[in-house]
Amino acid sequence: MTSSFLVSPSTPTGNNRRIELAGMDLMILARIDNVFVYPSEIKIDQLKEALSRTLSLWPFVAGRIVLENDQHYIIEMCDNPISVTLVVNNDLKEWPLDSNVIVELDNKLFPTFIDEVQVTKLFNNPSDEPLVRLKLTHIVQSDEWVLGISWYHPLGDAAACVHFSNTLSRFYQQMEPTQPLPLFERRLWREDEAHQSVLPVPQQFRDAQPTEVALETSSAHQLNYEPLNLHFSSKQLATLRTLAGGNSVTTQDALTAYIILTLNTYCYTNNDQRRILHTVTIVNFRGVSDFIAPQGEVSNALFMMLSDDFDDPYSLSTIAKTIRRSIIQSRDSKVLEPGIATVDGLMRKNVRNNKSPNPRLVPHEFAVNSNFRYDWADLVDFGYTDKCRFYTAWSGALYLRVFRLNPEKGEKKWLPRDRDGAEASFRVEKDLKEKFINAWKRDINENFQNVKK
Repeated sequence: MTSSFLVSPSTPTGNNRRIELAGMDLMILARIDNVFVYPSEIKIDQLKEALSRTLSLWPFVAGRIVLENDQHYIIEMCDNPISVTLVVNNDLKEWPLDSNVIVELDNKLFPTFIDEVQVTKLFNNPSDEPLVRLKLTHIVQSDEWVLGISWYHPLGDAAACVHFSNTLSRFYQQMEPTQPLPLFERRLWREDEAHQSVLPVPQQFRDAQPTEVALETSSAHQLNYEPLNLHFSSKQLATLRTLAGGNSVTTQDALTAYIILTLNTYCYTNNDQRRILHTVTIVNFRGVSDFIAPQGEVSNALFMMLSDDFDDPYSLSTIAKTIRRSIIQSRDSKVLEPGIATVDGLMRKNVRNNKSPNPRLVPHEFAVNSNFRYDWADLVDFGYTDKCRFYTAWSGALYLRVFRLNPEKGEKKWLPRDRDGAEASFRVEKDLKEKFINAWKRDINENFQNVKK
């Protein structure tokens, strides 16, 4: 049984204010689809009230898209209601997926728990398509409740999405939202601020392709590369960080370095064309400078940072320290500003020409897009501490995604959660998947003692 209802802001606060989107926000065909699974009831009236309060604090989300003169992309904060779909499912015995956060695109069940934002309807003036949609599913036989949140990417990146979702969870629990409160105004970058020689611009933007071609390339990767889904305990990650350089690198640096080292040592050892020599890392630049993007800004405050080449691509510490050094260098505001302005201009140009960043694999490159800093299952738990599971879709060829581990349930009770463990997911050539898994399992059994530092 399916029904739906609309939820409006408890107090209209948008006042039809208009926020123009920066070029960095113009991922106009993209959305973030997340699913949260709860062990017991989500009270509908309580959810309505929480969502209503959240929309008052986040009028940007309750807005509509406006395109002016084919070049100004605007969100008008007009206090629109948000659509919520309610499904009572009597067919499923229980939540059908395992504990892996990443779900593959060919999974048929995952999309049934999401009411997707219809991205192709947006920017067709006038459009009242909601920018966020919610879907609540009650699995009757297990009494589990599933919340799907579909978020239009131009609203903001993962940091913005988790901020909104956390606010909804906290209001549901009658708690105040965490600081900082959301900021919707953002800097608009000018062409004369761009300077391509300051930071190297990733080839994905320089060699943008027609959107249809980019989609075909991505589809080919899904067919020709096999997904790997690796779980690392907090103790294993601590060991890797110690081996990679201790406090001079982050846990994420060490994990990325380990995966690259394993690929180079066991998969690409005799392949000069495929050996990984550098990374392209998606870096959150909030907080570098309030003039660039303050903490709490609701936007796509992301930059694809190219690392230097590794002096020794077979050394864990060399790879990790090179990545860390490159990220630190990119966070210099004097370096970052012209780099952002350059990419911002390229993204505006690509949207005008119906082009998208080129997903074709770049020789010697490994991409990193980590959510390790965000414990989604904890931040959006609606009060079910260490009993909420989080899921999202898609893994990419040589494109690393990292999340915190989901809580796991034994036969009769929930197991103690490893809060600082990580799930790492990416795709690798089909004939190399077994080689990588065997090397990883051997390293786990040996506690990484034979990994080259």
